[in-house]
Amino acid sequence: MTDPFLLLNERDNVLVARATTEAGTQVALEGGTATLDRIIPLAHKIARHDIPEGARILKYGMPIGIATQDISAGEHVHIHNIRSAYTATHALQDADGISAGVSQ
Repeated sequence: MTDPFLLLNERDNVLVARATTEAGTQVALEGGTATLDRIIPLAHKIARHDIPEGARILKYGMPIGIATQDISAGEHVHIHNIRSAYTATHALQDADGISAGVSQ
């Protein structure tokens, strides 16, 4: 893969920005070249190849989320198009162990 993106694990379907990257930047991907349609901040992800809705997002070779829509190669991968694979959002808890938003 090309600067300024980094492939962390061969199994990953995302690349991680090593620096903030401007919209319009051409990025060489395995299926060809993609043009970024927005600024990609440092440490944010782009799709290494097309990712279908419902597919697991892999970073460090491990699932970190699930695509909530089809994601095109080179597209920003973030909270607007994935959901967490760590915890269900309805089960998040505050530091005291009590579910957030539940009054007692």
